[in-house]
Formats: sequence, C-alpha cells, structure tokens
Amino acid sequence: MSRSEPDGATEAMPTAGRPAGPGTPAGREDGDARTHDLTLSQERLQTGTETVETGRVRARKTVQTERVEQTVPRGVEHADIDRVSVLEGDSGEIETLPDGSLSIPVFEEQIVVEKRLVVRERVILRKHTVYEDHLVQADLRRERLDVDVEGDVTVTGDRTG
Repeated sequence: MSRSEPDGATEAMPTAGRPAGPGTPAGREDGDARTHDLTLSQERLQTGTETVETGRVRARKTVQTERVEQTVPRGVEHADIDRVSVLEGDSGEIETLPDGSLSIPVFEEQIVVEKRLVVRERVILRKHTVYEDHLVQADLRRERLDVDVEGDVTVTGDRTG
C-alpha cells in the first residue's frame, strides 16, 4: 500500500517492521515477493537552426566633387571709332546727350552655366542565404542500471541497461 506525497512522489509504507526512508525505492507487496520500479532516462541530441543577426550591410550614397574645365567661346562688343567724310543725304539726326557726347549701346554675351541632376545608374542590393553543413558535437548523458547482488539472491532478466 502506498500514500501520496505533496510533491507527487510515492513512498512505500513500512513493511515487516522496516520503515521506508529516503533513498528507498517505491515498491508494492505481493505476498512474500516485493517489486521495485526504477525509471531510466537518457539525453538525446536535437539539432535545428535559428536565425541570428551576424552583421549588417549598409548602402549609402556619397557625393564626390570633381573640378571640370571647359572652354566656351563668348563674344564681347567693342566700340571702334571710324572717322569718315560726310556722305550726301546724311540727315545728321544723331541723338546727342546734354554734355555733347553720343550714347551707343555696347553688348556682350554672358556665359550661362546650368547644372542638371540626371540619373546615372540604378543600384540594386539583394541578399541571399547560403547553406553550409556544420559538424555539431555534444556529450550526451544516459542513465544505466547496474544491479549488484549480495548473498543468495536470484535475479532474472537483463542486469544492465
């Protein structure tokens, strides 16, 4: 007969005047024969994979400035004075400024520089997974049962396990 302990362990009731104490295996009594149960366990290796971050890839743009020189032709007007004899039919209607000088507009071409942003190339960044086989080694423990016999006792069945 056995009683239930709070932690779920089972301990044998005292038999034949001997109390069952710590380290005494649980058992049951069938007449004069007594049976004890032991549980053996062993470790097993279970392998798998998990994804962990081992680094990062960063793509960034930098601006590189390059000095460029280019020759551009431009025109500048200069005033040339030519003295010529008066021609017949010249009306002489020339606009004269109050100080007595003539005003003639002078022009020059100005260089116009325009910079435009154009797409030079497109960069595509992809990542891919490469699978490699790795050898995993581990020490596994296994409980074994060794039965020692003292005196005149007959044991049947496998004595190791």
